[in-house]
Amino acid sequence: DHRDLHSFPTRRSSDLLVFYRTLLVLDWGVLMALMLSSRFIFRFYRENCSLLPQRFHQQPEGHATLIVGAGDAANLLIKEVQRHNNTGFKIVGLVDDNPEKQGLKLGGIPVLGQTSQLPKLIRELHVEEVIIAVPSAHKKFIRKIVACCKSSGVQFKTLPSIPDLIDGSVAISQIRKVEIDDLLGRDPVQLDQQAISSYLTGKRVLVTGAAGSIGSEICRQVCVYNPAKLLILDSAETPLYHIEKELVSRFPDLRIIPIIADIRQRERIATLCDSFLPQVVFHAAAYKHVPMMEYNPVEAVSNNVGGTMNLSDAAHGCGAERFVMISTDKAVNPTNVMGASKRAAELYVQALSRNSNTRFSTVRFGNVLGSNGSVIPLFKKQILEGGPVTVTDPRVIRYFMTIPEACQLVLQAASLGQGNDVFVLDMGEPVRILDLAEELIRLSGLVPYEDIDIVFSGLRPGEKLYEELLIDGEGVKPTHHEKIRIAAAVELDWVVIKEQIKVLLDTTATFDTSTLLQQLKATVPEFTPQYHFQGAPPFAFSRLRPDVVREAS
Repeated sequence: DHRDLHSFPTRRSSDLLVFYRTLLVLDWGVLMALMLSSRFIFRFYRENCSLLPQRFHQQPEGHATLIVGAGDAANLLIKEVQRHNNTGFKIVGLVDDNPEKQGLKLGGIPVLGQTSQLPKLIRELHVEEVIIAVPSAHKKFIRKIVACCKSSGVQFKTLPSIPDLIDGSVAISQIRKVEIDDLLGRDPVQLDQQAISSYLTGKRVLVTGAAGSIGSEICRQVCVYNPAKLLILDSAETPLYHIEKELVSRFPDLRIIPIIADIRQRERIATLCDSFLPQVVFHAAAYKHVPMMEYNPVEAVSNNVGGTMNLSDAAHGCGAERFVMISTDKAVNPTNVMGASKRAAELYVQALSRNSNTRFSTVRFGNVLGSNGSVIPLFKKQILEGGPVTVTDPRVIRYFMTIPEACQLVLQAASLGQGNDVFVLDMGEPVRILDLAEELIRLSGLVPYEDIDIVFSGLRPGEKLYEELLIDGEGVKPTHHEKIRIAAAVELDWVVIKEQIKVLLDTTATFDTSTLLQQLKATVPEFTPQYHFQGAPPFAFSRLRPDVVREAS
């Protein structure tokens, strides 16, 4: 066909154009694949093999370092160290108790043995530092490694726990010294996230005492569940400013409203609740320092009892769904004003719950490591200053848990509350304060009684040798969570409790401390104050000279 003959050159040109375009695409793809594969192969061999020349596989200069653990965290840590030449760590090997990992290599670093061989390896390899790279390690395991490092005279550090490694990455900056809570803390808490989310997500939440150690951590954990609005209330301006800035930075999409207010101002608290209509209230505001409240019983009662009454009445009045009061083991058979005031607040909340649609719950636990006013910061300060470290009595024991764990269990307990509940957290085994002081000195690289002395100052006003978690008549029952128990609530008469609290708070207006203590004893019958100076103010009950005490009494 003559038409085909005429169209042949045009068709051939078109085919050639398509071919050339395809060739360009193929050429680009092949070159890109070769370039990427070469970089991948080089990186793979550099990080996982020892087949490349030594100049391509150099160990950074620094202290000879042995890593405990040959898991994902250790692998990430080795890659991070090899990526930077100025970390100060020269990793010479790993140890792991898993038999299947023996003889393997991570990033060219061999697994040399098990943790039982640690002292031998430290001597043979002239190890200067040991890094514990097992974020899920049990506390007993960490204590064993630390003891081994101490006996071998080498430095020891650790990586954060699993909750702290949120994004799964490991950075050199995350390597830190082993702290006391690594040794005394407990295993990570298993939470029912769905149960907690069901009462927090999309809700208006109010946290009092939001600038304190417990209140601020509750705020951080509540934010994770994306409430509709978070009201953070405290009377301390500067600490409230700092926690507000932190939360806004970490949760920019969450509406956070800082409120400066005193919970003792009844009308102010009622107006706030009527304006914002909080659906969930966490009440962490309290005066909690035992000796300080022995000096200031009027403030203890007006704040801990009066403030709780104002807040719980306002929550009831605005129709809040849940009200969670943070209490203390010192409220059990109290021997001090602080504990007695917290017990009186518990009684009011329990009695009010019988006449309210709001689910009122109380969560009772002991000391938390590192909280404001705890012994840990005090001991660290005394060690830094060269000692001595002051312990009140060698027989004193206390229950301890970490701040994050306590707050996690508070959120979980709130999800279990049905109203008129007193939850008791599992505090584990008690710890001698003397042992705590000695361990802190050792963690500082010093020797107790040689480098740093320990002196005994005697029990402070209102202190007990040990704390309790249950009051007589409070049977304990398990809950769905292994670390949360529930105490059987004591039967209370709302009319009687209401009248007793009213008389107690009226007494604070007179500043008559003797009458106040008598009324506090009437409200909390199990309150057994340690001092019985008739008519003497509590400030005379301090460790003053005997002649001063006689004069005051």
